[in-house]
Amino acid sequence: MKLRHWYLALCLLGTILPSSQFLPFLRDHGLDLRLFVEQLFANRISSFFAMDVIVSSIVLWVWVLAGREAQRIRYRWAPLLGNLLVGVSLGLPLFLYLRESHLGAPIGSKRELTHG
Repeated sequence: MKLRHWYLALCLLGTILPSSQFLPFLRDHGLDLRLFVEQLFANRISSFFAMDVIVSSIVLWVWVLAGREAQRIRYRWAPLLGNLLVGVSLGLPLFLYLRESHLGAPIGSKRELTHG
């Protein structure tokens, strides 16, 4: 399986898993931002994960907006939109997919994910 296909699979997983937790919250509470932030930082463990995701999102934005190689990637806005709509779990693998597609531009490239 080619590396870019793995990235697409991770995009799907990175959309489904977070959405499975967020959509029920929206159903039950609507877009209650106060409650969302309150629950996001409810304890040290959830705060740890929240801060990790926030920093990872900032790194993704810097990479996409300031990285030299990213400047040449088509649709580089898509990972930023994915990051806003779902999170870094979609934005990062989508950016890596676009990057891999850009780097391996010739169709039929032998670049595959190998073990070891």
